[in-house]
Amino acid sequence: MKIALLAAYFIVLLWIGFKCRKGAGSVSGFVLGGRSVGAWLTAFAYGTSYFSAVVFVGYAGQFGWKYGISATWAGIGNAVIGSLLAWVVLGRRTRLLSQHLDSATMPEFFGKRFDSKALKLVASAIIFVFLVPYTASLYNGLSRLFAMAFSMDYSVCIVLMSVLTAIYVIAGGYLATAVNDFIQGIIMLFGLVAIIAAVLMSKGGFVAALDGLARVTDPAVSTTPGIFSSFFGPDPLNLLFVVILTSLGTWGLPQMVQKFYAIKNEDAIRKGTVISTLFAFVVAGGCYFLGGFGRLFGDKVDIAKDGFDAIIPAMLSNLGPGLIALTVILVLSASMSTLSSLVIASSSTLTSDFIKSAFVPNMKQKNEVLIIRLFIVVFIAISAVLAILQHKSSVTFIAQLMGISWGALAGSFLAPFLYSLYWKGTTKAACWASFAFGSGLMIYNMLFRATLPAILRSPINSGAIAMLAGFIIVPVVSWLSKAPDRRFTDALFACYERTRQVTAKTDLGE
Repeated sequence: MKIALLAAYFIVLLWIGFKCRKGAGSVSGFVLGGRSVGAWLTAFAYGTSYFSAVVFVGYAGQFGWKYGISATWAGIGNAVIGSLLAWVVLGRRTRLLSQHLDSATMPEFFGKRFDSKALKLVASAIIFVFLVPYTASLYNGLSRLFAMAFSMDYSVCIVLMSVLTAIYVIAGGYLATAVNDFIQGIIMLFGLVAIIAAVLMSKGGFVAALDGLARVTDPAVSTTPGIFSSFFGPDPLNLLFVVILTSLGTWGLPQMVQKFYAIKNEDAIRKGTVISTLFAFVVAGGCYFLGGFGRLFGDKVDIAKDGFDAIIPAMLSNLGPGLIALTVILVLSASMSTLSSLVIASSSTLTSDFIKSAFVPNMKQKNEVLIIRLFIVVFIAISAVLAILQHKSSVTFIAQLMGISWGALAGSFLAPFLYSLYWKGTTKAACWASFAFGSGLMIYNMLFRATLPAILRSPINSGAIAMLAGFIIVPVVSWLSKAPDRRFTDALFACYERTRQVTAKTDLGE
C-alpha cells in the first residue's frame, strides 16, 4: 500500500511537470509563470512553500516538547502574521512595484529600486549561501519518516527526493511547481486532520490526552503542575521569539515574497489572502498542536540520544499502514513543494542577478533559462551532499539549520524590502546596513555562539532579533545618510497612483 501510493503520487508530479513545459521557455515563464497565476494556485504555493518537514518534524517536535500545547501559538502566529498580514501588507504593493521595475527576483528588485548593481550582487550571494542549509534541513526531517515507514537508508531517501523534484521543476518551472503545490496542499490539509485525530484517539481522545499532558512533570523545565497543558506554557518569552522568527520571517524570505510577483490580478490577491490564511491555520496550527502532545510519547523516544527530530516519528510509529503511508506522502508533499520553491529562487537569483549582471549582460533568454535549469541541478546536489554531511555532524536539530537560514535572510531583507515598498526616503546605505547586520549576526552565531549573551545563543532568538533590529536600523541609517533622488523615487511610486475604473459595489464614491 505504501509503495503503491508513493508511486501514484510520483507519477502525477512528473506528469504535471512535463505538461507545463511549454510555458517555461522564457525567464518570466520559468520563474514567475508569466505573472498569470491565479488565487488558488498562488495561495497554495505560498502555504506549501511555507510549511515543510522542517515544521512538521523539526519545529513541531522540538517546540511541542519544550512548550507543550502552548506551541500552538506558533501556528496561530504563522496564520495571522505570516499569511494574513503578509498578503495584506506586501501582496498588492509587491506585485505593482516589481512589475513596474520589471524585476523577477528579490535581488533584482533591490538593484533597480536603489539603482545599485552592487546591492543586487550581494543580495544574490546572501540568498544562495543561506538557502542551502534550509534545503538541507528538509531532507533531514523527511528521512526520519522514511526510515520509520520503510527502513530506508538516509542517502537513498535524499537521492529519491532530489531527483524527482529536479525533474518536474526543470521541466515545467514555476507553473509546474504551483500546480503540484496545489495537489500537495490538498494532501497536507486532509492528511494532517486525519493524523491528528488518529494520534489523539490512540491516547483516548482529546480530553484524555489533554488530561495526560497536564499530569506530565519535568522539574528541569518547571515545577508548576499542568504547565505543559497551560495557555502560555513554561517559557512564554522564548516562545515569543519562535512566533516572531517563523511568522514575521516570511516577509523577508525571497522564495515567499516571489509568490506575490507572479499573482494574476486584484481578485486573486483578495481570494489568495483568505485561502492562504485558512490553509496556515489548519496546517501550521495543526502541526504545532500535534507536537504539543509529544511528551505523552516520551517512553518511545530518547531525546538525549535521538534528538527532538525523533519525536513526531515516534508519535506516528504505531499508526496503521494506511495512515503511515498518508503521513509519508503528507511530509513528502510539504518538503518537495518547499524544495522546489527554494531551488527556483536560488538558481534564478544566481543566474539573472549574479552571472548575467556581472559577467554576461547580453545573455539571451534561451541561454538564461538553460543556465537556471543547470543551477537547479547544482543547488539540489549541493544541498543533498550537505544534508548527508550534516547528518553525521554535531548539528543534529532541524530547527538550528532553519533558524540560521531564516534569520540571515529575513534579518537582511525584511526591513529594507518593507520600507522600500512604502517609504520614498529609504536609502541604499540603509539596505547595506541591514544586509550587514542580519547576515553578520547569524554568521557570528554560527561560528562564535559561546561568546554571545545567553539569550542570543539560540539561532532562533538571534534570527528574531536580527529581523526586529532591521526596523530600527533602516529608518535611522536612512535619516543619517544621503537622501535618494526625489525625481527617481517619485517615478517609482507613480505606479501606485495610476487610476482604475471600478464598479459601485467596489467603491461607493462621494
